[in-house]
Amino acid sequence: MSDTIEARLTARGITLPVAAAPAANYVPYVISGALLTISGQLPMENGAVAVTGHLGDTVDVASGQRAAELCAINILAQAKAALGGDLSRIRRVIKLNGFVASKPSFTEQHLVINGASNLIAEILGDAGKHARAAVGMAALPFNAAVEIDAVIEIA
Repeated sequence: MSDTIEARLTARGITLPVAAAPAANYVPYVISGALLTISGQLPMENGAVAVTGHLGDTVDVASGQRAAELCAINILAQAKAALGGDLSRIRRVIKLNGFVASKPSFTEQHLVINGASNLIAEILGDAGKHARAAVGMAALPFNAAVEIDAVIEIA
């Protein structure tokens, strides 16, 4: 399955980055039994937050979806690091929690987080179908537009 995952990434033109180091006093992931919990990932690209600001203000839904997609790419990068490079150990993405920096009047957080959900399902197939939450936040670290964490079942 890892070959399939890698082939799907390649087909989308995605190269997983080196997993980002934590920005504070926490670890990027924890493995407990068959669960891999990945800390919140920001829309990092080339070492910088690629999408900043608030949805419903300076960021439109399409840009928010791109931010969510970048978060998903970084989740996969953390999973790859946690699993010794073997993404085929992913049995199921259990849940994504999506946090969207948004104005109080913005109510399309679910559409923004679709960027991550769609990418995860596309790359991982049935193992990528997950439960999720999509919530609005007043602000996120480094003025990021989106942050997403994940709980993944592993072999």
